[in-house]
Amino acid sequence: MKLLSSMRNQRLNDRSARIYRDLMRKEAKIGGQLFGPVKPGNRREFFCLDERTWIWHEEWKDEATNSYRVITTRYDVRPNGVIKSQDGQPTRYIDINEARNFLSAVDLYDYRIKTELYQSVA
Repeated sequence: MKLLSSMRNQRLNDRSARIYRDLMRKEAKIGGQLFGPVKPGNRREFFCLDERTWIWHEEWKDEATNSYRVITTRYDVRPNGVIKSQDGQPTRYIDINEARNFLSAVDLYDYRIKTELYQSVA
């Protein structure tokens, strides 16, 4: 009996993890479209990782250099500002203009995922 219960719990945990990953991918895709269409073959994602961490990730082919480019930016929201770190560069607090743009993107992201992904869950 204990073995069956353990197996059932593991299946439920696996299913929950799959659902969570699927929702995160969908949120990231919606977030990536906030700034315009993504060209075929390119990838752009913007999403909330946890209650204070936001990720911007972009992959594209640089036509000028004929190379594949990848940039990942992490925004860590703190009580005294937003810290930005990007691909090994030193971390820094974002300035007021970037903070306004970031807040606009977060607000639009929140609206879009609620209306496009979670509209039936209320």
